[in-house]
Order: sequence, then structure tokens, then C-alpha cells
Amino acid sequence: MRPNCLRDMTPYYYDLHIHSCLSPCADDDMTPNNIAGMAALKGLQILALTDHNSCKNCPAFFSACKRQGIIPVAGMELSTAEDVHLVCLFENIEDAMRFDVEIEKHLMSVDNRPEIFGNQLVLDGDDDIIGEESKLLISATDLWMGDAVELAKSFGAHVHPAHVDRESNGIISVLGDIPTDYGFGCFELNDAASLEKINGEYPISKTMKHVVSSDAHHLWDISEADNSVMLDDEPYSSALVRKRLFEYLDGQN
Repeated sequence: MRPNCLRDMTPYYYDLHIHSCLSPCADDDMTPNNIAGMAALKGLQILALTDHNSCKNCPAFFSACKRQGIIPVAGMELSTAEDVHLVCLFENIEDAMRFDVEIEKHLMSVDNRPEIFGNQLVLDGDDDIIGEESKLLISATDLWMGDAVELAKSFGAHVHPAHVDRESNGIISVLGDIPTDYGFGCFELNDAASLEKINGEYPISKTMKHVVSSDAHHLWDISEADNSVMLDDEPYSSALVRKRLFEYLDGQN
């Protein structure tokens, strides 16, 4: 086997921030199979499902992605007590589902009102409805930033701040900077064109990796095959690609 430095690297086109019909603000058409099908049409190879404060549609999402030949990543968009959104990604679905159980303890005791906020649908691998989440998922949790990051990492998560270039729930708009206190090695942009501005105003960003993801709530919002990461995938397996992706996000390659 060739050493890492001599291996060919493969580009993987990705979207690491997508909401399903479990998120009340997303279309009911954002079913796992519709998401995977649209991503396949657009030429994406790695997808992360990141519903608000829940991972409950990740099992169905994994089944849907497998049928389309897409590498799935289980995730969550966690809302901190400061109302900052963090993308939490998991190398395996078992850790994600254990984290989901823990986060349920930190949700606000506010019931969802579907007629106001939208449905919160839990689906199976065939896109059939098997349940609905009763607690409102778009509220902030009771976890302050430091506690949220520490808790997520204790479940094996990679954590990075979501859409730092947006006013709504971005870490810069809420806290005024990308703090070094939390050990972020990566940040997410919603618009690739904003990187120069972010780097100019917040020099710490130049020492970090970044990804560009859609935060899609509608099928047409899912990213085109514009953003890729170069990964060593020898010998190929979806588990290895996920491992290499996490190494990239954590600054190990």
C-alpha cells in the first residue's frame, strides 16, 4: 500500500447541512428519499442530514442514501441557549441516535403547533410516516455554547458553527466573532463568495477549514455539485470516506 502522501486523492462533492420534514420550517416534501434522489441528480456524493435538535430521520436517510449510492452522514443542527446554530456530525449513526436521546432532555417544554410552525414528521426508509415529534424543535435548547460543544464531542461529534455569514443564528452575528474558546477547527458558509469578507474581518478564520453548505429546507435548495473535499479513499468504503471526511473537518489532513 502506498504511503498517504503518494496516494491519489478523490474529489467528493458534498452538502453537509440539509433539513428533512422533521424540521418544522422545512417542506413536507423533504423526505429522505426525495433528498437523496435530488442529491443524486445534482451529482453529490456525501450528504449530511441536520435537522433542528433531532436525529430521528437519520435511519431512514441512511437507507435512502444507500439506494442512491450516496455516502450519508448523521447530523443535527443544535441550537444553543445563546441561539447560535451548531452543526454536529457523527461518524456513525449509533452515536448520533444516542446524542438525540440526550438532547431531548434539553429541549424547551413547548409543544409544536403544526398549523403555525409546520409538521415535524418522522419517516421510515420508504418515506412512510411512523411518528411526529411533539416538542417544538426550532427553539433554543438550555445548553450554553461551551456545554453544547463539550456534550456533542462526548458523543463523538465533530462540531462547527453553522452559516457564519448569515445574520440569523450565526455565531458572528450573535457573539460578534468566532471565539477560540470552543476549539472550532472549521466553520460553515452559506455563500462561498462571503469567504473573502469573513477572512478579512475575522483573521482567526484563515487558520480554520471551511465548508459551504446549503442549509436546504426545500428540495431545490440542495447544493449543486460546486463544493468538494479531496479525500484519500483507498481501500474504498463508505465508512472510510466518512472517516477521512472527519479527519479533514478536524484539520488532520
